[in-house]
Order: sequence, then C-alpha cells, then structure tokens
Amino acid sequence: SLVHNFNCSLLFGVLSFVSTVFAYLMLSHFYFKSKKIEYQFGELLCSVSPTLILVMQMIPSLSLLYYYGLMNLDSNLTIKVTGHQWYWSYEFSDIPGLEFDSYMKSVDQLELGEPRLLEVDNRCVIPVDTNIRFCITSGDVIHSWALPS
Repeated sequence: SLVHNFNCSLLFGVLSFVSTVFAYLMLSHFYFKSKKIEYQFGELLCSVSPTLILVMQMIPSLSLLYYYGLMNLDSNLTIKVTGHQWYWSYEFSDIPGLEFDSYMKSVDQLELGEPRLLEVDNRCVIPVDTNIRFCITSGDVIHSWALPS
C-alpha cells in the first residue's frame, strides 16, 4: 500500500540520517576532544527533526482514518463484536434482541476437516453482498479477531 511504502521510505531516510550523524559524531569526537562548545543549532535540530518526522507520518494516517470513517457511514448492518477471555459475543445493533456468544470448540468436539483453534460452536453468519460495519472491542483483555478466507 502507498502509506506502507511511504513509511518504509521515511524509515530508511531517518536511519540513513541517524547513521551519518552518528558516524560524524564518532569521528569528530577524536578530532575535537579538547574543544567544548555549546551547539544550540544542533540541539534545536535534534528537537525539531523528530517532530517533523512524526507530522510527516501523521498526515497520511489521518487522511486514511478519515476515509475509513466515511466508508462505514453507508453500512446496511452493524455488528458489535466483543472479545472476552474465552469467547466472543456478537450483538446485531440493527436487529433488536439478536445477541449470542461464540465459544471455541475443543479438540475432541472437532469433526474431520475443521480447523483447530478457529472452529466455534456458534458461528456468526452474515449476508452476502451487504455493506457491514464491525465494531470490535474487548471486555477484558486484548484480542485478535479475523475472518477466515
């Protein structure tokens, strides 16, 4: 993606700059060991440069965040997914009263061909060719939620 390539290029540029400055400082330390001077411009540069780098990364990220926020406005169905320590809770906000929990199947409950650690007892089935917005949150700890391919 474009943002990933931009961030990689920016990271390479920052790494090159820092490596060059580090090499220069190491070499100049041996030449100017006895001279101690204040370097206000260098301090200013070291303070402003990280700020500019963060702003350069922030601008594309904010535009993507705004774009993704606009994409979700025209959804036909909203599903709130809440991760708990051992199960998932699904709540269809557009359909009142439709809530259920989904627990992972244990190894002895799996049938032939079902994927281990991905198969659940109560699947969330959603309509095809429909714009769906998922609001994913956690009830207790950080979780990872994914759609199978």
